[in-house]
Amino acid sequence: MPRSNRPRRPRDRPKDDESGGIERAIRGGATTETRHGRSYTVQAIGASSSVKEYVCPGCSLIVAPGTAHVVVWRADGLFGEADDLASRRHWHTHCWRIS
Repeated sequence: MPRSNRPRRPRDRPKDDESGGIERAIRGGATTETRHGRSYTVQAIGASSSVKEYVCPGCSLIVAPGTAHVVVWRADGLFGEADDLASRRHWHTHCWRIS
């Protein structure tokens, strides 16, 4: 069968830096998600950036250093952004997805 020379992905898709690139640069890749009627800010942490040990609130197991995971905090807290950042938690990515 002859080889196809057509591109496999559409050309009219926006590139990553065109869709929210400035917002991603300002907030460091954090996104806002809604769970159980509340808004949360979720930021992915890569394995190379993970240097401490945390306890996942979803499964109560250790998030070991060198493990990719997510950091989650309330985006709509009553006591302000500083209090929300102080109450952030480190979750296994899978535990956050199924919560």
